[in-house]
Amino acid sequence: MAISDPIADMLTRIRNAGKAKFNSVDIPGSKIKIELAKVLKTEGYIRNYKFIKDDKQGVIRIYLKYGPQQEHVIYRADRVSKPSRRVYVKSKDIKPVYNSTGIAILSTSKGIMTDRQAKKQNVGGEILCTIW
Repeated sequence: MAISDPIADMLTRIRNAGKAKFNSVDIPGSKIKIELAKVLKTEGYIRNYKFIKDDKQGVIRIYLKYGPQQEHVIYRADRVSKPSRRVYVKSKDIKPVYNSTGIAILSTSKGIMTDRQAKKQNVGGEILCTIW
């Protein structure tokens, strides 16, 4: 089955696995999803990720992270820019997410990065999602 929005599918799988208290979740692989997982790991929203090769496109296994009372670290993950409606922002117009406790992940000309990194490097781009 073809997925029309693979990034939204990735976020939904992570959200659902967190609610079900799974230790890990498998997601069909792609370059942009690997970059998203890398940003999530560096920002502390997941424990780790691993790319597993297979005969097709590969699988990304994401190891979820939980707090001291076994609550999922990701409270909310929203897709901002969609295939039907793209959302672009200039570096000076990047707004903090959830009073600067969350992050926005942007696709810029310098790669996938957080809103803080994009503002620091003075680049704008497409807002892929917000997470807090």
